[in-house]
Amino acid sequence: MSAGRAETDAGRRRLLGTQGLDLRSTVLAAAVWGVALACVLAPAAAPPLAIGCGALAAGWVLAAPWRRGLVALVLLGCAAAAVSVTLAQPAREAVARFDGRVTEITAVVTSSASFGRDGRVWFDAQTLRAGPPARASPVSAPVRVGVDPQPGIELGATVRVVAETAAADPGERAALILFGSEAHVVRPASGVFGVAAGVRADFLERARGLPPPGAALLPGLAVGDTRAVGEELNAAMRASGLSHLTAVSGANCAIVVAAVFWLVALCGGARWLRVVLALGALGAFIVLVTPEPSVVRAGVMAALAMLSILLGRPSAGLGMLSLAVTVILVADPWLAATPGFALSAAATAALLLLAGPLMDGLRRWMPEPLALALSVPVAAQLVCGPIIALFSEEQSLVGVAANLLAAPAAPVATVIGLLACLAGAVPPIADLLAAAAWLPASWIAATAITTAALPGATFAVPPGPVTALLVAAVSAAVCGVLLRHGLDRLRAASALVLVTVLALGGARMLLTGPLAGMTAPDGWSVAACDVGQGDALVIRSADRVALIDTGPAPEPLSACLSALGIARIDVLVLTHFDLDHAGGVDAVRGRVGAVLHGPFGSADDERLIAGLTAAGAVATHGAAGMSGTLGEASWRVLWPVRDSRAFPPGNDASVVVEIGGGEVPRTLLLGDLSASPQRMLLSSGRLRGPYDIVKVAHHGSADQEPALYQEARGRVALFSAGAGNDYGHPRAEALATAASLGSRVLRTDLQGRILLALEDGALAVWAERQAEQHPSPTPVPGGG
Repeated sequence: MSAGRAETDAGRRRLLGTQGLDLRSTVLAAAVWGVALACVLAPAAAPPLAIGCGALAAGWVLAAPWRRGLVALVLLGCAAAAVSVTLAQPAREAVARFDGRVTEITAVVTSSASFGRDGRVWFDAQTLRAGPPARASPVSAPVRVGVDPQPGIELGATVRVVAETAAADPGERAALILFGSEAHVVRPASGVFGVAAGVRADFLERARGLPPPGAALLPGLAVGDTRAVGEELNAAMRASGLSHLTAVSGANCAIVVAAVFWLVALCGGARWLRVVLALGALGAFIVLVTPEPSVVRAGVMAALAMLSILLGRPSAGLGMLSLAVTVILVADPWLAATPGFALSAAATAALLLLAGPLMDGLRRWMPEPLALALSVPVAAQLVCGPIIALFSEEQSLVGVAANLLAAPAAPVATVIGLLACLAGAVPPIADLLAAAAWLPASWIAATAITTAALPGATFAVPPGPVTALLVAAVSAAVCGVLLRHGLDRLRAASALVLVTVLALGGARMLLTGPLAGMTAPDGWSVAACDVGQGDALVIRSADRVALIDTGPAPEPLSACLSALGIARIDVLVLTHFDLDHAGGVDAVRGRVGAVLHGPFGSADDERLIAGLTAAGAVATHGAAGMSGTLGEASWRVLWPVRDSRAFPPGNDASVVVEIGGGEVPRTLLLGDLSASPQRMLLSSGRLRGPYDIVKVAHHGSADQEPALYQEARGRVALFSAGAGNDYGHPRAEALATAASLGSRVLRTDLQGRILLALEDGALAVWAERQAEQHPSPTPVPGGG
């Protein structure tokens, strides 16, 4: 045997030994993850699992002491995760009993705040007291809070919120969701959290003075603060697969640890001193950026790596990752059901295991530097794709290319931005560093906006296990083609899978592009677009088109209009200016003839309408009594009353429209009215049932007036809501009301795009996820 061959075999044996250790630790992490997930999804199973795993571990050690290592450790880890869920459950149940009430809760903020699509600021908190002030009881459980934007909501602050509550879905880290308007800061963040909040606020203000869109992205890249990122840029980052750059994770922790370790070594510090100072810097960094799940995972992994260095026994990266995941899941089992935590761990594993083999395979066709640059984003995309498909309604086709373009700029913006944040006490230096970090941040923003705007950049998919399996199969096929070492038959099969996927993808791009109109059935007159948590309904009569609301973002509305073959909107009705009803206006800007809108609530609302009028539209305030025609159909405004001050601009002042005639079913569109204005509308006498279609108010919230729906007598109750939304829409109460009146329930969250038409006096329905029509057996009252 040659010396080179012997060295190769020895290296292979060392590698196999390391991989064996890594695989054993991976079995431990996988088992603990599975048990933690089962316990948080079914908390009643946690006590018996804890007892069972603990008893099995004890029995195994006693029965087979010479084999007690891995099996006993796995059983003990599973028992520990189950115990954590069991101990936390009483407090979670005490908070969950407030479901569906308006209650007061005092809590400590435990996360950074970020803007949601509903315009609220959302943050996690740990309750201190819950219930009416006179009967408030001390209880400590995690909650998710949404309030109007306001200062002082920082990690460590104590806030008091009066809010409507809703129970969280099983598996969510929060036991209760709070929908409030204002959070009173009882005690601002203090100590290290107060200092960190001040540093972040100063950096955010400094970044705002720089030109957009790079200025909005810079705080997210440096310290994970995404409050300055608008919905349009946020959507572009998601569509281009770059949203992970604004989530502080392993790369940032590695930069901090490596920098401190190197500086102490340069000064001649001993190994223990390097480790201690690096760990101290890591802890300070985590406090600065707030301990989000990905940061916690990266911090624990870095701490374990430092400990292994201190002991002189560095281990393989996968072993460190597995041990970090195990420790975190035992401490907080609810992270097992958190997509961000799963993506963070999966991306790290991909870089450890897949990036190297991919680089070797890519080197066959391209220079090594390019292969190295491509291997990292490709590995992360291939491994994270199936996880994303479990919960996301869209997949990015430009993610690899966008990450390749943005990759060189990301660490530069992160490092210089972090230095600018820390240099806030010296404004000239901080300004200089912030300006320097703005350049790479602007490059990343431009990359996201440009790639997201490419035709076919994303495609809609039904989230769930089936889609995840399909994406996993495609990822495996890509690996089969790219990896250097593999069977020829496997490579040929993988190539066949990819060719098939590309052919289907090309056909889909045609059907959502130039041939989009051919995918919708002919003869429809009312279409409910699936735009997520929001409203966007299209009404068509004699080649004239009305659009009622635009949903929360331009992309899903554009896709729906393309699929319906709609190029121009004759009448746009903006019932009110909340993001979930007016956020997609850019999709139709310049293609609108007239705008009917609700009352202005802010200068932003006025600017939105001014933008539409500048693009050629004629705008009018909607008020009860107004009427007009759309082709052969007639429409009438029922609400709000002109110059009424009974309700402020927003949900309760939504423009309510009825339309019908000319092959258009009689349709009532209730905007986001709550029960109180519904009662006033009912008493006004303007409501003239029965209707064929009733668009249920506020996405089917619980705040409804059953008498109004009884008067409307809708044959169809249409719920426009997003799948898996945080509000629990449509609520069981609204669904029960519709069922009790005999209305057929249609839901965009379950059925996707829904089309309705009159056929020979009967109401016909077509749903995107039901590939057939279901004619109503009952003729339309009065011929429609």
